Amino acid sequence: MRKATAIVGFALALVAAVVAAAFTIGPGSGTASSHREAPLIAEDPSADLTDVYAFRSPDKQNTVTLLANVIPGEDPGAGPNWYTFSPGARYSIKIDTDGDVRPNVIYRFQFTRKTGPFFLGDTAQPFTVTRVAGGKTTVIARGTTPPNNIGPRSTPNYPSLVSKSIVSFDGGASKAFAGQRDDPFFGDIGAIFDLVAIRKGTGNAGGGKDFFAGYGVHTIGVQVPIADLKAKNGTVGIWASVERKKVTTRGQKTRNSGGWVQVNRLGNPLVNEVIIPTGLKDIWNAQQPWNDSAYKKYHETPILAAVINKLYKLGAPETGRDDLVAVLLTGVPKLNYTGPKLADVLRLNLGIPVTASPNRLGVLGGDTQGWPNGRRLGDDVIDIAEQAVGGFLKGTKLPLGDGVNGDDAKLMGSFPYIADPESGFANTKGLQKP
Repeated sequence: MRKATAIVGFALALVAAVVAAAFTIGPGSGTASSHREAPLIAEDPSADLTDVYAFRSPDKQNTVTLLANVIPGEDPGAGPNWYTFSPGARYSIKIDTDGDVRPNVIYRFQFTRKTGPFFLGDTAQPFTVTRVAGGKTTVIARGTTPPNNIGPRSTPNYPSLVSKSIVSFDGGASKAFAGQRDDPFFGDIGAIFDLVAIRKGTGNAGGGKDFFAGYGVHTIGVQVPIADLKAKNGTVGIWASVERKKVTTRGQKTRNSGGWVQVNRLGNPLVNEVIIPTGLKDIWNAQQPWNDSAYKKYHETPILAAVINKLYKLGAPETGRDDLVAVLLTGVPKLNYTGPKLADVLRLNLGIPVTASPNRLGVLGGDTQGWPNGRRLGDDVIDIAEQAVGGFLKGTKLPLGDGVNGDDAKLMGSFPYIADPESGFANTKGLQKP
């Protein structure tokens, strides 16, 4: 859930249309892994969560890495002000350690913005990280984001700027990062908008075009010792949220007032886009995960399965989908089950060791360290989701996919792992004239 107007998988555009027609609410919201997934949040990109990731750190396996991305479709050449975190928002990564689907630990990021030189914005933003745990609220780290990757004159030796911006806390045992990164989500969104075109076969054998190649996001993240979480049964639930003040008054000077209210949330990828009906998407974003029992019926009878059958007659089970309830709302028994409480959170069994050779299909590919057990940066959530909705866990194994099997940029070997964003000067999406 990074967001750039899109729809995921070869039938997701159809889902948006079907849902809109069924509920007569007007235009659907469309999207990829939580890119612009609901009407209201699509108007507020700096508060728009695109994806959440949670995984055991491959190079520091006694720690867990938690990442959340916002601002879909950042063009690298977006001067003079570029993209930044909003000073008027609170960005949080939340951790449930005991299975009641309420946060036991919150890592909250808040930002300021400085005035830049000449006619240019300043994208290096001072920030604080606050931990809320055990009834205490404590500022645990302060730092400054690296500037956006503007170009060789403005941001030379960009990797060094990133490494210097990573801050440590808890005596050096933990790390935090905030700043612009490459969008690690991947998917063929261009084909989906062209009347649900499939470039090759059923999309499971390559042939797609990665819509997100060359685009960036803004990332917040922490890396903390697994032992510090003291997780009951060794499994945690992770989600992210963004809050704004309840009232914004605009004029010669903008003022924010009132209490904080949640404007966006994200746990598992694709839930709000594909499962929640269009007329309920904004409400879902404003609610807490522990209210998700109200949405159980949409998991048990997924619209996507019906659309797949209507268009392609593939025999996907349309009702009684207790497998999807387990995957998305309770966790899978003997894998990452957290209890009967229904909630859309990303569940991670911290006892499962790091996979030496990860499989992009995660659990469906026999790799229990991948989604839906947490989510790694290389997990192909579009293909996994399509095959799961198609009935993989019910014995119906359909060769579905979008033809894009990995990100265009190579991941880093250490925290925050997501690749550096493209340079605005290089602008790989620009056409150079003779």
